[in-house]
Amino acid sequence: MTTDRQQGSLYTKIDNQLAIITFGHPNANAFPLVLLERLTQEIDALSENNAVSIILLKSEGDRAFCAGASFDELLAITNEAEGCKFFEGFAHLFLAMRRCKKLIIGRVQGKAVGGGVGLLAALDYVFATEAVSIKLSELSLGIGPFVIAPVILRKAGQAALNELFMAPDQWKNAYWAQQKGLIARVYETTKEMDEAIDHFLVTLLKSNPQALSEMKRVTWQHTEHWERELIDNAAISGRLVLSEQTRLMLEKLKNK
Repeated sequence: MTTDRQQGSLYTKIDNQLAIITFGHPNANAFPLVLLERLTQEIDALSENNAVSIILLKSEGDRAFCAGASFDELLAITNEAEGCKFFEGFAHLFLAMRRCKKLIIGRVQGKAVGGGVGLLAALDYVFATEAVSIKLSELSLGIGPFVIAPVILRKAGQAALNELFMAPDQWKNAYWAQQKGLIARVYETTKEMDEAIDHFLVTLLKSNPQALSEMKRVTWQHTEHWERELIDNAAISGRLVLSEQTRLMLEKLKNK
């Protein structure tokens, strides 16, 4: 079941040192800016919450994991300032995930597009089902995955990033994503995945929380430059979205 709220939904449940964040949106779990900001704030808050050792992030429903940024909001951009703010939404989310003191585990049950692939790549460890497929569609919109690129590059490398952004119309399956390092474990069904997640979390929660936090810090070393880079990259997309070619491509998609 997915939410029918046009601004999306976000719920957090904390139990036995585990925080479970569930987000949703009626449009294939896409992110309007307000929902991105809420998730960013929630991750920042949980990072400082001593009652939490690990975060599990998942989305509603059984089909799409995340359709990326809201297409309606993309179409509504009329100036460069609006464009920069729009694309900074995912930049600030990825930065929050980078600086979070808690490991963020992902439960991915379906398709991920654009910013949704970036979200998947920013997770510390990802469980997925065979139903998962991913693609970066930005180039087909006349822009590029500039904010997402550093996140994917860190996890999967240059060749995988090139394959994704240069083939915006091609879906890559869960096993391709696993081979590239974007996904850790793939299961045939959601039931099998959820059972594996439960076992994994029970084991991990027995660990020293300070050790987990230190390992989180160590695994994200050498990304300090993202604080500036992701914001600068958001500005590139903010300018490109106003170009004549991009507006024509967006209008064509809108009228399909």
